[in-house]
Amino acid sequence: MSALQAIKPHEKDLGGGFVVRRLLPSALRQAVGPFLFFDHFGPVSVRPDDQFDVRPHPHIGLATVTYLFEGAILHRDNLGFEQRIEPGAINWMTAGRGIVHSERRPADLAGQHYTNHGLQLWVALPAALEQVAPSFVHTPADAIPQAAVQGAAVRVLVGEAFGLRSPVATLSPTLYLDLNLAPGQSFDLPMLAQEQALYAVTGSVSLSGEVLPERHLGVLSQASVLQAGPEGCRLVLVGGQPLGHRHIRWNFVSSDPARLDQAGRDWEAGVAEAGMGQVPGETERIPMPPRPGAH
Repeated sequence: MSALQAIKPHEKDLGGGFVVRRLLPSALRQAVGPFLFFDHFGPVSVRPDDQFDVRPHPHIGLATVTYLFEGAILHRDNLGFEQRIEPGAINWMTAGRGIVHSERRPADLAGQHYTNHGLQLWVALPAALEQVAPSFVHTPADAIPQAAVQGAAVRVLVGEAFGLRSPVATLSPTLYLDLNLAPGQSFDLPMLAQEQALYAVTGSVSLSGEVLPERHLGVLSQASVLQAGPEGCRLVLVGGQPLGHRHIRWNFVSSDPARLDQAGRDWEAGVAEAGMGQVPGETERIPMPPRPGAH
């Protein structure tokens, strides 16, 4: 029996021709540990006339985790946070009972060509904490612990591994690593979490003889020996404690499907008390899409 469950990406156009590769949720499984959404975007060349900005939109019942390899994004939310997101930093936004944010081109990059490349993941919250107060925490790149492990460059973005502990706070056991292997390099990867998966950002890797192609997610069931391909590889590992099934509709996540209906009504009504108020300085809002089959 294979120790590797490989998940192929499917492409999603988020608007304006901005295409992402989505790995989770998939037909094979909804989540790995608490991670229930996995988007890989870029590398994409952003031109001055491209309309890749993401207008204000809401979330409930989850945390978003944004990590860039290249480029920059300006985060703004209805709590009043405005943060330039840059490569190597971890930006953790806990939606809880409700938050609204936008993701736009920074003003200093207006009229310029640049490259955006990164990952945006969603993390489920424990059922008892799905209605926690919303928050946003930026952890700069120089605060993320890193070390050479078996000759590979390892950054512990979230959680604890190889004697390193990230300062990023979570509400359940969560692990997120960034690993760089040189061409042909081998690496003994133990099971570091209750559930874990490896994503090949660039380059392919074999795991105990099974090839994980570039831009595929491999869910692991046991320790593996990694072997980088001839071009080397950059990998991320995600995992942690599984939190059970979640209902997902648009940008809303909950263990209670009725909560999704209420969040949609609150967003359409702009109920600030439910966390669905406007982002300061913004006038646009992405409307709630109709439910499948609705007329």
